[in-house]
Amino acid sequence: MADPAARWHDNVPGPVYIDDSCIICSMCADLAPEHFRMSDDEDHDICYRQPTTPEGWAAVREAADACPTESIGLDGQGTRPTR
Repeated sequence: MADPAARWHDNVPGPVYIDDSCIICSMCADLAPEHFRMSDDEDHDICYRQPTTPEGWAAVREAADACPTESIGLDGQGTRPTR
């Protein structure tokens, strides 16, 4: 589960973020490129645009569910299935 206290500083403000457990697999950017990308430093992925539509939220939730390190935080905007 993502840790809000460990969110990367370069995520845009809002409920969706990536924390410092990210391993730069970029699966999030592959699944939701409108919301996630590699950081400018190229050492982690970030949320660069918060979702505002049902489709955007669906893509972000799909990315969060697929994240192998559970590094994507949704701050109460969606739940992850128990594994």
